[in-house]
Amino acid sequence: MKNMKNEKNIKKAKIILTIITIILICIVIFLAFLVFQKYILKKNFENDILSFADKNQSTVFTVDAITLFSSADAGYKTNTANNFTIQNLYQYTDIALFIKNTSDENTLENTLKKVRIENVQFTNVPKLGEPNLYFKSINDFAKSDISEENKITDSFEFTISSSDEADLSTPTLYNNLANPLTFSYVNSNIKSDYTITDVSSPITYDGSLLQKCNINLEDIACTFSFDIYITNNLDEDFKTTVSIDIPLSSEDKTIFDGNLTIKQDTNYTFYRYN
Repeated sequence: MKNMKNEKNIKKAKIILTIITIILICIVIFLAFLVFQKYILKKNFENDILSFADKNQSTVFTVDAITLFSSADAGYKTNTANNFTIQNLYQYTDIALFIKNTSDENTLENTLKKVRIENVQFTNVPKLGEPNLYFKSINDFAKSDISEENKITDSFEFTISSSDEADLSTPTLYNNLANPLTFSYVNSNIKSDYTITDVSSPITYDGSLLQKCNINLEDIACTFSFDIYITNNLDEDFKTTVSIDIPLSSEDKTIFDGNLTIKQDTNYTFYRYN
């Protein structure tokens, strides 16, 4: 009986030892897998960094200047001897964004094949109004005309041309970067069905309307951004993100004076990702 009991204990111990051994082996395999996975992720990350660095050893495209023209207008006006009523008071800023290449010589690398705009984000939304971004023909730059057909709601692509007779009233860019990307930021319905009772001084349809309607500039301040994607004629892909603070004042004037024009020197560099 005693020998049988010892044999059972020994057998039981062997089973427990076997189970413990299997568990330890599984733990070792699992830990080894985690270490290997971490190593692979590290190598992939290093390879991605090296690949990115290799693709971006030199700068091909930059945004080196932006011109902004800010003013205001109203969608509809009625005028009587004693008051002036407006519908859809809106503030707009026309934007000319100049892309440059880093060489005086035009090559397959630094000329355009495709350009598109994506991911319009209003990071500082105005307290009054409804902000949107539109394509703006360069022929209409600094004019208050806005076409709803040109609203940028998702992805917006430009036509690329090498013709001297390209129609610049449409979203067209010369492949050699001869003309800027032009847009219009429009903050609509800042006020509507609003009556101006003080008609002692002339009413003009520009930024002074904002003051006539008792608009605080802080309430229509806005910052927004968007991504620009470029494909060159080597089928290499580039991207940069542009952020714009809508100009409503400068050191010596405000939009209340009628309009405001500001030129900004910038250094947005396109990085190659493909």
